[in-house]
Amino acid sequence: MERYTEASITIGVLGVVVTLIGLFPGLVGLEAAPGVGVLQVIVILGGFSLLFLGAYIFVHQAFYKGMKRTLAQDIGIRLTLTGLVIAAAAGLADVLGFGSHPPTPSTRPLLGKLQAAVFVGGFLIASSGVVFYALFGPREEPPPDGADDDTLPLDRPPEN
Repeated sequence: MERYTEASITIGVLGVVVTLIGLFPGLVGLEAAPGVGVLQVIVILGGFSLLFLGAYIFVHQAFYKGMKRTLAQDIGIRLTLTGLVIAAAAGLADVLGFGSHPPTPSTRPLLGKLQAAVFVGGFLIASSGVVFYALFGPREEPPPDGADDDTLPLDRPPEN
């Protein structure tokens, strides 16, 4: 179990680092143009995707190892993927052709205020999916009739 949790934490930290590089490209010496461009949006989406993947692996291995997923956990996974699609659609709206700043030969697509709000909202929806997955996992079932596994049935004597 330790290796999976260590790997998931590594994936999550890599996601945070990639996201920070996308948000602040000057941290690693890349030239930052004014506004948020398409490449930055793609890098931010990739970083958040890695972060969510690491979170899912960690939660599954730390709390629900060897157990089947519940319907609520499946909904949590789909909610995360839906949030990422919403964020991608909002961040890349200009490039996809339904944004308010369509690219022309002299201008580049930018992330507007409404796009940024939906972009962040998509990540919040995706984050809520991880919370769903963590909170609504399978419950450990108690032994039948409240008996422990170590006890013998009353109708049978102990074997020698």
